[in-house]
Amino acid sequence: MTDFAVETRGLTRRFGPLTAVRELTLQIATGEVFGLLGPNGSGKTTTIRMLCGLLDPSAGTARVAGIEVTEAPDRIKERIGYMSQRFGLYEDLTVAENMDFYGGIYGLPDAGRSGRIAEVVAFLGLERRLTQLAGTLSGGWKQRLALACALMHRPALLFLDEPTAGVDPAARRNFWRTIHTLAREGTTVIVTTHYMDEAAQCGRVAMMSQGHLIALGTPAEVAAQVGGQNLEDAFVILQERDELEQGQP
Repeated sequence: MTDFAVETRGLTRRFGPLTAVRELTLQIATGEVFGLLGPNGSGKTTTIRMLCGLLDPSAGTARVAGIEVTEAPDRIKERIGYMSQRFGLYEDLTVAENMDFYGGIYGLPDAGRSGRIAEVVAFLGLERRLTQLAGTLSGGWKQRLALACALMHRPALLFLDEPTAGVDPAARRNFWRTIHTLAREGTTVIVTTHYMDEAAQCGRVAMMSQGHLIALGTPAEVAAQVGGQNLEDAFVILQERDELEQGQP
């Protein structure tokens, strides 16, 4: 039987008269690198907030790491890591102090925290940055530190919301090598990105438009379903459709 890290059925979220996510049904396997794509307003962020236990669904169900989101959202938060472009690093703390702080937030005991910091530091190559203030790091190193903080409690799932925005191409490539290493070790990774070359590195992607799931499969399959030669073509086609339906010039 397939082991699903995320399973949704008819997942829906309404804000008054607006339906931000409409009857979303997805299955994401453990260890999968899964992309969630779509123009602004497509429902990506609302979907992630529901899966993280931060927003109650209006209808439907979602199980994350075997836990029903409406029954035990606090337990879900213990099993997931979250990283975004605006991850809340404390710029007046050093790299080591940031990691120690987030280890405490995630409930790691003092006795085992230093050992976990050492493991994550070695994995991400942060050894020479431990005493450097986070605010003085370059964009690429801030990205590594943000990921380090998100990994402190060994999350089963990692949510990455536009994680490489504003980061140079070399840092982006290194970041994706790290993501695939995590997936091979069993971590499920769900990522939103506007970089279609990055989306193409996902095993499967879901493309959303105005709250609807409109295409699901490998990057090549999704591009074909939308009518493009590749994901970049498909994304442009989708944006143009949305603009026409919304009456934009």
